[in-house]
Amino acid sequence: MPPQLAGGITGPAHLRPLLDTVLDALTAGATARGGPLPSGGPDAVAHHVRDACTPVIPHTGTGADHALRTLVHALAAGSADPAHPRCVAHLHCPPLALAVAADLAATALNPSLDSWDQAPAASALEAETTAALAALVYPGLQAPDALVTTGGTESNHLALLLARERHPGAPALRVVCGANAHHSIGRAGWLLGLPPAHVLPTPAGTLDPAALHTALADLGERRDTGPVLVVATAGSTDTGAIDPLPEIAHTAAAHGAELHIDAAYGGPLLFSDREAHRLHGLPFADSVTLDLHKLGWQPVAAGLLAVRDTTALRPLGHHADYLNADDDTAAGLPDLLGRSPRTSRRPDVFKIAVTLRALGREGLGALIDAVCDQAQHLADLIDAHPALTLRGRPEISTVLFRPTHADDAHVAALRRRLLHDGHAVLGRAHADGRLWLKATLLNPHTRPADLTALLHLTTEGTAR
Repeated sequence: MPPQLAGGITGPAHLRPLLDTVLDALTAGATARGGPLPSGGPDAVAHHVRDACTPVIPHTGTGADHALRTLVHALAAGSADPAHPRCVAHLHCPPLALAVAADLAATALNPSLDSWDQAPAASALEAETTAALAALVYPGLQAPDALVTTGGTESNHLALLLARERHPGAPALRVVCGANAHHSIGRAGWLLGLPPAHVLPTPAGTLDPAALHTALADLGERRDTGPVLVVATAGSTDTGAIDPLPEIAHTAAAHGAELHIDAAYGGPLLFSDREAHRLHGLPFADSVTLDLHKLGWQPVAAGLLAVRDTTALRPLGHHADYLNADDDTAAGLPDLLGRSPRTSRRPDVFKIAVTLRALGREGLGALIDAVCDQAQHLADLIDAHPALTLRGRPEISTVLFRPTHADDAHVAALRRRLLHDGHAVLGRAHADGRLWLKATLLNPHTRPADLTALLHLTTEGTAR
């Protein structure tokens, strides 16, 4: 008999025992790991994975239970676990159990959002959810819209693409951004064949409106300058810093430039009544990047690109007769191809919709407030520690610090040693001409004692 399928009436019954195997192996693997990531470094992890998966394609299969148990155990034992309080290097959130369970349902049914007949319910749910999220970004506007993407990189790429296509026949789009902008901005320009971005220094960590004014004035005096897109950042990857959005929006508008705001990190602050004020000015942007697999506790992928008006998405329109035939569209079948540059597209919106429905703004806002409070507490601990230096107060949930008397080589080596030994996953960031350790707090269950233990590892020892 061929292997059983996940869908249909009998699918859940076939899944249930396999899920028991997966959950048992996840527990055993996490126990074997014993910390935020495996010890021994890349060679040790590769060795254990090789043992578990060799031969990768056996002549005769091992069977579902053995393959699942062995490889899930190897994955869990060899993973960096963002749910561990000492795994704080990146914008790599521990997903909510609720969202993971929802993602299982979407995976089992396997809708593909490139045509309505592959995803009837998923396409309707995506339309409702993206409209609600777009209204959160652009309150009071008539027809804002949002696309589901794989994350901030795809959203930024699409923002530049749409900005370019708004000016057919014009000279090449010029992008102006700060040195604090995400690397995907430059990469998107390269992929789109745009001139290199005009990058302004950001010595204070944020884009200076006065420097932006000067740069836009200089561009305006050039006869060969076409349309200009200013890119601002609401939550930089290195520090979490938020550009002065209202002032930047005013400056861009005064020079006739368009504005995109990369709020992949900071955008979900909108859910928090306490923190949302940090995003004043967001609705002035022509487009906004959001990413709910950062400060939204979703499994990857869960990105969004919001736009002020749904007509801005028209350049993405595309025709393939087997997916969106004209007569089908005229008859009322939704045309989904213009919702993404991708064709096959999984229903990543489903886990987002379940989370929004289950927690509401209040529940998500409470999680955001919790991690922001943790960052402030960690900053207090560092500030009071005689052997540590705090770079500055956190704006969201990222904290930069370093041993006070260490040079950059020592800071880099300390971070690598903690990684190799499996004791902590700390990030690194350059700021003010120095290398800093970076802690990005995204686990709402982290306790004050966990933060104290993390700092101890950077100053005193390496015991688990």
